[in-house]
Amino acid sequence: MPYRRLPNTDLARLRALRIAIEKGKELPPSELAFTQGTLQKLNSTFHTFEKTLLECRQAYNKQVYSSKAYKESLRKVKLYMSHFIQVVNMAIARGDLKPSDREFFGFSADQKKVPAFHTEASVIKWGEKLVDGESARMMKGLTPVTNPTIAVVKVRFEKFIESYRYQKMLQKNLKRSQQILTTLRKTVDGIILSIWNEVEQCYGHLPEQFRRNKARIYGVVYFYRKNELQHP
Repeated sequence: MPYRRLPNTDLARLRALRIAIEKGKELPPSELAFTQGTLQKLNSTFHTFEKTLLECRQAYNKQVYSSKAYKESLRKVKLYMSHFIQVVNMAIARGDLKPSDREFFGFSADQKKVPAFHTEASVIKWGEKLVDGESARMMKGLTPVTNPTIAVVKVRFEKFIESYRYQKMLQKNLKRSQQILTTLRKTVDGIILSIWNEVEQCYGHLPEQFRRNKARIYGVVYFYRKNELQHP
């Protein structure tokens, strides 16, 4: 005995709705196998669901597309920040700078280890410390760090911040679209269930095979279990 299975993907849901929409356009109310009340719900939901699917797909694609540039921006700023700190340490080792210069950047005077910058938050924190610290040093007339200069580091840091904020905005947009889509799925599933139930009820007086064939025209999907022979 074949069993009916409701759509379990968004594309399958959209297809089921579209088939029912077309039937609602083709047939007069007296010949339609589901009620006008269900048709009204279908018409009011279909385009919203279709639009939300498109927006969700676009939001996802934008995030994927921008993630490559974002990762490169993150890699570059970490590299420049690391090099800047290493240059400070080498200048101190040569005697060009004093160990106390490290304190301008949020380090202790004897701290030589370069931060790992494992997280975005740590990149932002240390980027701000380096920019502010070097600005404070220069205001005191101390020898500026070069190769890279803080100006070069700042450019890389600002590009990262811009890319970071854009990426977060895209993530927020995608999450919002996904939340709307999740809510809509419940409504759509309910409408599809109503249509299929009403269609099967409409043709309930027919022999089983004829009833299923009529229902398939409305998009109702039947599956045979593995241990069953499929009949035409």
